Amino acid sequence: MTALQTAPILGHHNSNGSSSFHKYYCTKYNTSNLTPLSKSPLAYQKKNILKTTTTTTTTTTITAVSAYKDYHLHEGGSGATTIKAPRPAPSDHLEPLHGAGGIGVLEFLQGKNYFVTGATGFLAKVLIEKLLRTMPDVGKIYVLIRAKDEQAAADRLKNEIIDSELFKSLESLHGKSYKTFMLDKLIPVAGDVCNSGIGIESNLAAEIAQVVNVIVNSSANTTFDERYNVAINTNTRGPCRLLGFAKKCKKLCLFLHVSTAYINGESGIIPEAPIQMGQGMRSQVYTNEVDLEAELNIALQLKDASQVKTTPFMKDLGLQRAKQHGWENTYTFTKAMGEMMITRERENIPVVIIRPSVIESAYREPFPGWIEGNRMMDPVVMFYGKGQLPGFLANPKAVIDIVPVDMVVNTILVAMAKHGREAKPGLNVYHASSSVSNPILLYEFFKYTCEHFKSSPLRDRDGKKIRIADMKFLSSLSDFSSYISSEIIERNGLMDHQAMPDKKLFERVKTKCEKLETLLLHMAQLYEPYMFYTSWFDDGKVKALMKMMSVEEKKLFECDVGIIDWKEYICNIHVPGFRTYVLKGK
Repeated sequence: MTALQTAPILGHHNSNGSSSFHKYYCTKYNTSNLTPLSKSPLAYQKKNILKTTTTTTTTTTITAVSAYKDYHLHEGGSGATTIKAPRPAPSDHLEPLHGAGGIGVLEFLQGKNYFVTGATGFLAKVLIEKLLRTMPDVGKIYVLIRAKDEQAAADRLKNEIIDSELFKSLESLHGKSYKTFMLDKLIPVAGDVCNSGIGIESNLAAEIAQVVNVIVNSSANTTFDERYNVAINTNTRGPCRLLGFAKKCKKLCLFLHVSTAYINGESGIIPEAPIQMGQGMRSQVYTNEVDLEAELNIALQLKDASQVKTTPFMKDLGLQRAKQHGWENTYTFTKAMGEMMITRERENIPVVIIRPSVIESAYREPFPGWIEGNRMMDPVVMFYGKGQLPGFLANPKAVIDIVPVDMVVNTILVAMAKHGREAKPGLNVYHASSSVSNPILLYEFFKYTCEHFKSSPLRDRDGKKIRIADMKFLSSLSDFSSYISSEIIERNGLMDHQAMPDKKLFERVKTKCEKLETLLLHMAQLYEPYMFYTSWFDDGKVKALMKMMSVEEKKLFECDVGIIDWKEYICNIHVPGFRTYVLKGK
């Protein structure tokens, strides 16, 4: 979920180009001589701010667990600049293992040939690294890469995978033979799930179809408010095109599709069950069933429209269609329809769907804290650490479902072995999530983040340590807009004109502040559904897999989120990892 990297600012400026920052500033400080950017100021009222409480970690955790149990009962359903490795912790809360032999994960992985889409993405790269490190005797891994030709695909393979810092542990194992090993195992394939026949040259497609055993589809467009036709082409039609290729594979024993837990937006406990064809949200408000063909036709009819002139229209259309059926954004709606397509088109192919929640940095492997790009919570963490986001639009008692990337990968590999060995036609769904087994509240997440930055603060341009306070939580977008406008004005010295007599400097600072406020408001709008989320993702089927695993398999493929100490993970692993690998130590 990296929508902030690509999504434009939506819905914040009115017809005269004004912004709430300017209207708030002009109203509070009675300045009418500046170029107007907004009207109708929103009054900032401190009484609407939900200040952080002094509830202990134990108390808040019990609150989350109690909420889950209550629903189930009634409904039936420190110095942290160094990244510390988590201490080994057995899954003592699980029932005894069934059978010493386990699932046979390593035996299954050995010698198999794989076809992986989205191969240059965050999750797929960790999957490839784990495969090659734990089982160097795998066959070939064909990696689908968006590129104009095979040479361009080979260049991306080298630059984005082989030379990636993620693979340093693997490089140390192989030494001078590392690149030879990688080029022998990884086969770049120029193509795109958005194109007919997934864009692969026919002879190469035929070659792959003769040997591949497992297909892993991790391609996705994760922009929350993407153009409707673009999102449908990748997230809905893409899996269907890949299934068409899978049906040509002579030795295929499994088709594994990576979805998202958030395709189910209703309150309560979300089961690890397939989403049915045409299924809509069954809440009191949303009862419309999805006419899949109608949605596909809408996107198809508009695909040739002008990219420049219709981008806002197509983005608004996607959000409109999603909300009409009960989904919060275009991303989750088109991913849900992608699962519907798989259900309809799979025929006798064995299918596993993995639904991760919010994927964040590695817990242990290949090294703690590794992360690439801004994941869902990380832009918030960055602005908070820089002192630019002292409050946020969120319910402090809401559960934020986080799962480390290596645990998602381990869940994929274990489920792959379990169902790939059987190779039986069927559809199995697994949640890679934490909200039921080990919930963490938003209050706790920001508390631990605050502890990290207080212990190891970021520095401003002058090298001074940035001091932050406990996160404040606001209950409505209007409250957040007023609050953040006030904070930006005060923190940037715009309260007193005399303090900044240079008019040009004043205008530059004001413009910069307006841009920051607009960005933060857009971020709050995108994140609002997840900051007030009322669902938990059942992971009973993942626990059932863990019971089948041998002791050795559990060590090699740890996927038990119950062992995570959230304070340790956030303070000493995740935030330091984000600072190291994304912010590059800044």
